[in-house]
Amino acid sequence: MSMSQIERPETTFDTYKDLFKTIRMRREEGILEMQLHTDGGPLRWSLLAHNELERAFLEVGRDPATGVVILTGTGDEFCGPAIEPGKHPNRNIMTPETYDPIFWESKQLLPHLLSIEAPVISAINGPAVRHAEIPLLADIVLATDDTFLQDTAHYPGGMVPGDGMHIVMPLLMGFNRGRYFLLTGQKVSAAEAHSMGLVNEVLPRAALKDRAWELARQLMLQPRLVRRYTRIALTEELRSRMQGLLGYGLALEGMARMKS
Repeated sequence: MSMSQIERPETTFDTYKDLFKTIRMRREEGILEMQLHTDGGPLRWSLLAHNELERAFLEVGRDPATGVVILTGTGDEFCGPAIEPGKHPNRNIMTPETYDPIFWESKQLLPHLLSIEAPVISAINGPAVRHAEIPLLADIVLATDDTFLQDTAHYPGGMVPGDGMHIVMPLLMGFNRGRYFLLTGQKVSAAEAHSMGLVNEVLPRAALKDRAWELARQLMLQPRLVRRYTRIALTEELRSRMQGLLGYGLALEGMARMKS
């Protein structure tokens, strides 16, 4: 049987749009908006959100009908809650068996995001204090003027920042600033993030979503293959870094989380 004769299940918007409890999706004009939430409010990071984002990015990447993706949050926060210093609830409670599904998902989550062959715009609608690297990996990053970025869940919370933070933040911020950010729990305001090049535009909250859609429509003016292949070209370096460093960082994070 030739490859052209192999039948594969077709991935369409209808096959995945209602699968996720923490992601509300709508698609218009070929533009897919993914809005993160918990019970209709700001996203509260959890094992469920971790699992669903990995699966959702995979499904979106398999759907050829999506031309541009907008990733945003709900209410006045992009994601939380903040972790008190040294008090991460999952610190030092893992066994190899309980860590294994987290390890597997974490090896796929950021690579699945980067493998979406459509330009990605993030609209950060407020503080991002858990996994801020996710919106920062978008091709265009917008933020409200009251946004700040922080990593409260890893080193300040008592964990190794090995699940992608150790790659993304030093790469985007510069090695010294990135390491300082991860080690100290530094809060980076929207204005500071803009000056560092982490954020492309800082906007009033009321203008954020409209600007994201305006840019998405602008990107949609180019032919499909121009959009797809530009996205591939612009993410190749990031994907190669993930391939070489992500699993190693996750192994270190996991070892430090094991019961002593």
